[in-house]
Amino acid sequence: MGGRDSKLAALCAGAAVAAAFVLGGCSAPDTIEVSDARDDRRSDAVQEAEMNERTLLEADVLDWRERRRARLTEPYGYLSLVGLVMLEPGTYRLGRAEDADIVLPGGPDRWGRLVVGADEVVFDVDPAAIGRVMVGGQAAASAVLAAGDEPTLIEAGGIRAHLVTPGDRRALRVRDPESPTRVGFRGLDYFPIDPAYRVVGEWLPHEAGRTVQVANVLGQLIDEPNPGRVEFELDGTRYSLEAIDSDDDLFYIVADRTSGRETYGLGRFLYSDWPDQDGRVVLDFNRLYNPPCAFSEFTTCPLPPQGNRLDVRLRAGELKYAGSSGRTAASPAD
Repeated sequence: MGGRDSKLAALCAGAAVAAAFVLGGCSAPDTIEVSDARDDRRSDAVQEAEMNERTLLEADVLDWRERRRARLTEPYGYLSLVGLVMLEPGTYRLGRAEDADIVLPGGPDRWGRLVVGADEVVFDVDPAAIGRVMVGGQAAASAVLAAGDEPTLIEAGGIRAHLVTPGDRRALRVRDPESPTRVGFRGLDYFPIDPAYRVVGEWLPHEAGRTVQVANVLGQLIDEPNPGRVEFELDGTRYSLEAIDSDDDLFYIVADRTSGRETYGLGRFLYSDWPDQDGRVVLDFNRLYNPPCAFSEFTTCPLPPQGNRLDVRLRAGELKYAGSSGRTAASPAD
């Protein structure tokens, strides 16, 4: 009896050890699998969040691109430019006739005369053209011309002319919806949308009233309001951009290592919101776009200031225009 009991005890002990071994062998992988599953769930959640972020960014940038194209191709947008005539004090005859001082591509042979004085510019409609040439939307005989965001328009036969004031100069800008640039527009091309080029920068304000000197394609030097700069990081390197006050937005004129190669040689434009309450500014370089001078020579585009010429390839935003180039070089600075 004692022998059988001792054998039974030994068998039970062996069975217990085996059971413990089996159970232990099963429980360890269970623990690993649970841990792996949690890691997988975390990884899936991160990937899903990144995909959602990318989807939202792509939708936002694609919407911006469509609005950009619509503005550019408006009947009287920048693609419609056909003339930019710098004005000096004196009298200029306007019309379609070849002997006009400023020949226009449509409308009557004699539109009238432009009188450029020291303090104002007046347009007198030719008596035979009153009612055919509209001034400020009216069949007026004469009017003082305003420049700015809402200039006084002189219109006839689908052609528009208005006053602009680049720097301290005055000029007459002419627009025609049937311009070769607009009719032959080749569309816009872009780098792929890349979330890495949407960065959050730090706003560093300047003292009140500070300006930055900006040259334009006419060779003028203009002091622009410069409320601060934005510092940001790309691929571990810090850069900064000087901002120009554009009322509701901040405006940047940017050149980089793609300028003159993949992108327009005289730089690109970018806008951002003003900084938030924590001093952060979002710069989305996917929204870099070509200035009007990339398409037309009849422009007054500003050029990147020295502080905005970045030693990095910004492979984001709008590519070089595939159609006929506008200005390929700026005039020497005054």
